[in-house]
Amino acid sequence: MARSNFTSEQWRASLTESTSQFSKGDFDAASWETFAQNIYYHPADIAATEDFHKLAAFLEQIEESKPADRTYYLSTMPQLYASAIEQLGKAGMHDDSVGHRRVVIEKPFGTDLATAQSLNESIHRTFREDQIYRIDHYLGKETVQNILVLRFGNTIFEPIWNRNYVDHVQITVAEEVKVGRRGGYYDKSSVLRDMFQNHLFQLMMVTAMEAPVRYTGEFVRDEKVKVLQAVRPYHGSDFSEFGIRGQYQGYLDEEGVPKDSQTETFAALKFYIDNWRWRGVPFYLRSGKAMSCRTTQIVIQFREPPHLLFGDQKSYRPEANRLVIQIQPAEGLQVHFQSKVPDSDMRLRLSDLDFRFDSSGKELPDAYQRLLLDAMVGDPGLFARSDEVEQAWRIMDLIIAAWRSPAAPQLFSYETGMWGPSESTDWMQSQGRSWFDICPVIH
Repeated sequence: MARSNFTSEQWRASLTESTSQFSKGDFDAASWETFAQNIYYHPADIAATEDFHKLAAFLEQIEESKPADRTYYLSTMPQLYASAIEQLGKAGMHDDSVGHRRVVIEKPFGTDLATAQSLNESIHRTFREDQIYRIDHYLGKETVQNILVLRFGNTIFEPIWNRNYVDHVQITVAEEVKVGRRGGYYDKSSVLRDMFQNHLFQLMMVTAMEAPVRYTGEFVRDEKVKVLQAVRPYHGSDFSEFGIRGQYQGYLDEEGVPKDSQTETFAALKFYIDNWRWRGVPFYLRSGKAMSCRTTQIVIQFREPPHLLFGDQKSYRPEANRLVIQIQPAEGLQVHFQSKVPDSDMRLRLSDLDFRFDSSGKELPDAYQRLLLDAMVGDPGLFARSDEVEQAWRIMDLIIAAWRSPAAPQLFSYETGMWGPSESTDWMQSQGRSWFDICPVIH
């Protein structure tokens, strides 16, 4: 449904062209033609209540007044979410007495805690929470789901997945591209709203959560929320000492960006999760535009052995074990461990074992394919719940407010194609640690 005045036949013809272009070489024209007969288009305006009544009648005609499940996917501007859902309610299209009625909402879920709460209240006037699916495509990636299997489907990882063995955790979402034409939008959101409150927090929750009682949507989401509830809030000097702000050179020349903008295009933040498992283990989250490469990765940095036996520790100190979970571009795992250099006097070298999730040769589904299927069958495990969204904003609102105040920490400049400002490297080194600044380890 949209405002453009297409017929169903015209819409099918348009989809035929785009689907054949993006179907990665396996487009079957005959199969598509059969499937396309079940695709319909209905011109309507979100602002017009009568158009939704016409849409309801149109759907009933297609369904031949038989019970049917419906999933409404709002691919609209965020400002229209509440209006669209209200109109669905006015037309009685939320009533699930004759079949499931679900609504899928894209991020952003508000721009702060107040707007997120307002949006949730507005949606809940029409749909129950169990009918609402807030989608974040990061959770549809195979590697993210495999983190749960890696931890809870094996016996070799979970026993060491805690403060006794883990020194720190790094979660990086680096983008090679600049802001481009999104300057007007981006300058109001910054990297904090654009990446941290949703993508990075989602990855942190999946990494840090406890095992659910059972693998069902609500139990998984319960454990994710507990992680955010355990995040230590920033106080006092934390706002400057626990983070680094950066802006790439040339950002002020981007279209729609004010010449005096203090918006960060790079940020690194340190969080502590104050629970039994993670107490004292820092979680370093960073993201930025115009960086060295495009990569999303989680690094579990383990502690050093309690006693180093091998090598001359004055000239060479062996690196501790590390598990790298690569989310994109390729999806897989790599374990870093020490081994002996062949034909040497107990000299060590860092070796690795890696695994790609597409090593079977089977093409991995797109993240949206998985998530939209889950929404249609009613599996909410990979979708954000209202309390999760609001708790994430409670954490980020404090940081955003501090970084927009007169007492904001310094905004450092960095060259494009780098891993953010050099001060970020210095900041980590001052804590006796270093960033894992390596472009995708799995190709």
